[in-house]
Amino acid sequence: MKFFYIILFLPLFISCKQEAKQFTAQQIIDKTIENAGGENYGAATIEFTFRDTKYSSSRNNGNFELSRTFTDSLGEIHDVLTNTSFERLVNGTKLILPDSTASKYSNSINSVHYFVQLPYGLNEASVKKKLMGEAEIEGKKYYEIEVTFTQEGGGADHEDVYMYWIAQKDFTIDYFAYKFYTDEGGIWFRKAYNPRMVSGLRFVDYKNYKVKPWESVDLQTVDELFVAGKLELLSDIKTENVSVEIATANQ
Repeated sequence: MKFFYIILFLPLFISCKQEAKQFTAQQIIDKTIENAGGENYGAATIEFTFRDTKYSSSRNNGNFELSRTFTDSLGEIHDVLTNTSFERLVNGTKLILPDSTASKYSNSINSVHYFVQLPYGLNEASVKKKLMGEAEIEGKKYYEIEVTFTQEGGGADHEDVYMYWIAQKDFTIDYFAYKFYTDEGGIWFRKAYNPRMVSGLRFVDYKNYKVKPWESVDLQTVDELFVAGKLELLSDIKTENVSVEIATANQ
C-alpha cells in the first residue's frame, strides 16, 4: 500500500516540479516589472535625490526626459537627456559640448536613473535576457537571469554583463551583479534593502560590494562569494526624497 501511494503521487510531484521550471527569462522579468509597478512606470514623473544631486524623470507614450540638477564651482548645472538629445545648462545658459563630452554626461545621467528604476529598464529593446539557473541565498530561492545588450541601442557600455537574482516567490530583485570593462574594469555586487512602495512604484537602497580579483570570476558564482563573506563592502547606495506622480489618462 505504501508503494501504491508513492506511485500515485509521483506524477503529481513531477508535474509540480516541471511547472516551477516553465517560466522563461522574459516571463520572469515581466512578472518582476509588474510587481514593481508595471504600467505605472510609463506614465510616471519621478523625483529623487542621490548623493546630493536632484534627479527627475518623466515618461509619456514612450517618450522620456531624464534630468539632474546640482551645484559646482560654475554655479547651478542642469542636465537634460531625452529620446533625441542631451543638453547642459549652466545658470540657465546652454553650453555647446563636444559629442564625446555630451555622450559621457548622457551615460552618467542614464545610469543613475536606470539603477534607481530597476527593473523597468529590463524590457528595453536592446536587452537580451537568459535564464541561467536557480540559486539559494540566505535561505531564499532565486532565479538567475543573465542580461546582456545589443551593440545597437545598448549604449557605450553595451559589453557589460549583468546577473540578477530574482526571488521565486515574490518576483523581486534582491541581488544583482555586473561586470564592466570601462576604465580598469571590475565586478560590483549589490544587495537590496529598505524596499518601499511610493505611489505604486517600488524603490530600494543597496549595499555595494566589490569583487577582487575579478578577471576570472563567473558572474553566476558571485552570490556564493557573498554568502562566504568574501566580498568587500564599499558603500551604501541610497535613493532619498523619492516622490512619484502618475499621470492619469485625462492628463
